[in-house]
Formats: sequence, structure tokens, C-alpha cells
Amino acid sequence: MTQHQTQSPQFFLTAPSPCPYLDGQYERKVFTHLVGDRAPEMNDLLTQGGFRRSQNIAYRPACESCRACVSVRILANEFKLTRNMRKVIQRNSDLIGAMHDAEPSTEQYSLFRTYLDSRHRRGGMSDMTVLDYAMMVEDTHVDTKIIEYRKRGPDSFITGKGHGELIAVALTDKMADGVSMVYSYYNPELVDRSLGTFMILDHIARTRAMGLPHVYLGYWVNGSRKMDYKVRFTPQEHLGPKGWERYVAPSD
Repeated sequence: MTQHQTQSPQFFLTAPSPCPYLDGQYERKVFTHLVGDRAPEMNDLLTQGGFRRSQNIAYRPACESCRACVSVRILANEFKLTRNMRKVIQRNSDLIGAMHDAEPSTEQYSLFRTYLDSRHRRGGMSDMTVLDYAMMVEDTHVDTKIIEYRKRGPDSFITGKGHGELIAVALTDKMADGVSMVYSYYNPELVDRSLGTFMILDHIARTRAMGLPHVYLGYWVNGSRKMDYKVRFTPQEHLGPKGWERYVAPSD
């Protein structure tokens, strides 16, 4: 019997496990591998279809009794800053974000561990070693970048690089129609800076500067307080049964 190689990805289904967002629920995921020359093209298609990337895996929820996870993307070209967002940008005007190839560093891992130990001590990533972190950054077959945010130095405008200590980091995929924020973390002691919000605003500005329409934020879970921040960045679209549709916030 002759075997023919197929270009179509193979999909797999995980076993049920407790949902990290909604108490009493169980999650399952459908996933496939993103490897080879077609990985960037496949990542674009799957992200547009509601998948997320983790290392060389693309996955999306496939829960049997719940549809709470909704894919969200910001319409970068139509985005308007709120008054509070302008204040966040002003508070962080002393920072500069430098984009690099996806290469890990000990300085990144130190900040990553501080962030996890403060914000996600009991999360699924809490026991990640420096080697695990390196794999999270390096194990990619798509166009992945690291953006490091540091305080501006006296020569920042000349070199394009920051000067001070590392304050925040974003792991980001560049795609044909925008960017996908894979993972971000920051110094948890700098609460007043609202660094999570600032990094999203910076990605919106970068995406608009590239002439691309979308910033993919991953999943919003209605009913999960830790996900509420995602719907503040409007206008945005949510992926539903009819495809991507403009999100309209419920009235009070």
C-alpha cells in the first residue's frame, strides 16, 4: 500500500480537566502542531479561526457543555483612546519598547518568575523552570518577537533601545492581518503604571503603524473577573457562529 504525505494538519482532543476560569466547569481543547514551512500561513488561518498558539501548538477550547470562551480582536485602525488610557500612556511616557527576535534571557526569566510568584502562584505555569521559559520563547515556527520595555536612556532615540531595568515583556506573533499577543508579563510592584493596559495600547499603536487591522487578545470569558479588562479596548470583534462580529457591550 502506498502512503501519501498530506499537507493538512492533524487535530487532537485533550482529556477533560478543571477549568481555570469558571468554577465547576471542565475544559477540553482541540489542538494541532505548527511545524514546517507552512507554519506561519497555518498560524494565520487558525488564529483567524479562534485558535491560540503556545510554543509549536495551536489550540482552541472544545468544551462539551460550555461556550464561554470567546476569541477577541481589537480593530486597531478604529480604536479610540479613553481618558483613562491617555493617563496610562502618560504615566509610562518614560518607557521605550524595543522589539527583538524571540530569544530568552536570564533577565527576562527573573522578571517572569517574579510576576508568576506574585500573580499566578497556583496557576498552570507556576512551576516553569528557566528551560521551560526558554522553550516558551524559542519553540516557534512562526514570526515571533519579544518586546522588552525599559526606562528611556539618554541615547534611546539614537539607538532605539531602553536604558534601565527590564520592567515588562511581551511575546508577540506577527501575522498577515495584525499581531497576536501570545503572553505578556511585568513587574507586579509597579501597580500604578497599569503595565498590562499599556502593553496592549502599545501593540495597537504598533499594529496601526504597520498598516494592519487587528490585535488578537486571545479569549474573553464572560463571568471571569480576570478577563474583564479585554472588553475595554473597543471597537473590537468577537468570533461567533456567524464569524467575526462587532461587539456591542450590554447596557446597564
